[in-house]
Amino acid sequence: MSGLLSERQKDELHKSMLSYLHSAGLRETYDALKRETDNADFEVDDPKAKWVGLLEKKWTSVIRLQKKIMDLESRNAALIQELASPHRPTASSSTAPFIPRLPARQTLTSHRSPITKIAFHPVWTVLASASEDATVKVWDWEGGELERTVKGHTKAVMDVDFDQRGTFMVTCSTDLTIKLWDTSNEYTNVKTLHGHDHSVSAVRFTPSGDMLVSASRDKTMRVWEVASGYCVRTFSGHSDWVREVVPSDDGRWLLSCSSDQTARVWDFSNGETKAELRGHEHVVECAVFAPVNTYPSIRELAGLQNTPAESRPKSPGAYIATGSRDKSIRLWDAQTGQCLRIFTGHDNWVRALVFHPSGKYLLSASDDKTVRIWDIAQGRCTKTIEAHGHFVTCMAWGRAGVGGTVGAAAGGDGKVNGTAGANGAAVQEVRRVNVLATGSVDQTVKIWTP
Repeated sequence: MSGLLSERQKDELHKSMLSYLHSAGLRETYDALKRETDNADFEVDDPKAKWVGLLEKKWTSVIRLQKKIMDLESRNAALIQELASPHRPTASSSTAPFIPRLPARQTLTSHRSPITKIAFHPVWTVLASASEDATVKVWDWEGGELERTVKGHTKAVMDVDFDQRGTFMVTCSTDLTIKLWDTSNEYTNVKTLHGHDHSVSAVRFTPSGDMLVSASRDKTMRVWEVASGYCVRTFSGHSDWVREVVPSDDGRWLLSCSSDQTARVWDFSNGETKAELRGHEHVVECAVFAPVNTYPSIRELAGLQNTPAESRPKSPGAYIATGSRDKSIRLWDAQTGQCLRIFTGHDNWVRALVFHPSGKYLLSASDDKTVRIWDIAQGRCTKTIEAHGHFVTCMAWGRAGVGGTVGAAAGGDGKVNGTAGANGAAVQEVRRVNVLATGSVDQTVKIWTP
């Protein structure tokens, strides 16, 4: 076994063992190992030496990895058994929409102040949570373990986002800065962007990943080049604090909402306002574009299902949902500026909105401590979840694989299919499920899974 290690690795292992034996008070064994490994001059006076605590760290890491491997093997075995069964579930049962239900799968605790935003990594089982405690915490949400605490901001962190490949993470803060972090290099801060004159309340990557858009209490939105860190454009139009900014899935439009009680749709290419949405009677806290797969449900709700096919919107950015401190949610036609429906039911400010990946539901989070699920086509609340012990401030959807890969290749379109590859080998696609996370003033993040 010793032949598997280089001389440098052997030396590091011996010294880490000596460090452990010394810290454990095993003096006789410590002295014997010093002699037998020719480390007579070894000293443990330097607490910063790389081998101090190394053995303990490696041991705990191995245990965690073993647990993950066992979980994956168990899921893989169940998936293979399901495929082999002649009575395996039909496609309709396996793709039933996931609706959150109590209890939450995980409750993540470590922050010392309210959670402001959360974001799932697009590839790994990682969740980032931003907080008023001036930190971002990176979690392995599947195991419920804290991976690291990212520090750099000096005041509350207001937003966090990953690019589409998960290479970079971006954050913004009331310290007036935006920071870019390299996820592949231990979340090293690679850029700090200055330009806003007041608290930066939101920041997002554009779909292409080469630009950032930010919103601020200085009443403006700014567009930044990721590569250079330069601000290349400033959008002005709101008369008060811009609370949130979101790009459409195709990058053509920007959506913003403000303390001036309006939401706006902007043409990203020239900064012109496409639509100004007025109707809320208080601060508009959140705004989201409706995904294209929600359009049939929205048309049914608005009585537009008989609209000629050629006139139906097919590209992103056609419909919008907004949530406000007036306790209501409004669904808008972004092309006409018309309010299609007002959803009422929350007893306090509406703080976050997300559309269900199935396209059939809208989820809302509120200061009334609940998450509500709204059936879009019917325009009514179908479920209320007492999610947290304090105000619910944010929500996000993620995706997770729940099966192993058997055969030549793997995909992730939400189902399991066995097919034959070009070389005759079986091709197994990994079934993926949706995961919901919520964050709260109670300083916890909760994970909700099927």
